[in-house]
Amino acid sequence: MMPRALRLTFAAVLAFAGTAAHAHNFHMGIADISYNERTGNTEIVHTYTAHDVATLLANLYGRNLDLGQADSEAPLRRYVEKQFYLEGPDRKRLPLNWVGVKADADSIVIFQEIEGRKLAPATRIHNALLIDFLPSQKNTVNLQTDGPVQTLIFDQGSIDQTTR
Repeated sequence: MMPRALRLTFAAVLAFAGTAAHAHNFHMGIADISYNERTGNTEIVHTYTAHDVATLLANLYGRNLDLGQADSEAPLRRYVEKQFYLEGPDRKRLPLNWVGVKADADSIVIFQEIEGRKLAPATRIHNALLIDFLPSQKNTVNLQTDGPVQTLIFDQGSIDQTTR
């Protein structure tokens, strides 16, 4: 039998460990942009920490949204379409189609595409997702069209970048 003080200490350590596991000091997201030769579409897949997205949406809309429910997709879509977009070399926005969202306890995966188009060199990417809410947020974009993968890092000092 464990002494009472040891049991209380053990319980406190477990409680703290559970809290620490849910909190995190780094905020990052990743997006993969690639051209699908089979469909002829440019596909964009974003992955973000579920806790960060849920906290952002609760802050924006004043209520908790269950990201696994269909009615929570519209507020998320409005936010993503405002904070992430692509512009062609002529500086006109490219038509990003919303494909959908997959959510679980750990991550939110957002799917978008541009139909019938490969990104041209000098495409401008605007990625301010979560950067407006979390000052330490860093977003990585991996772009695969022709040749080697181009990796771009977006943060508060750099939310607009041009592809090569």
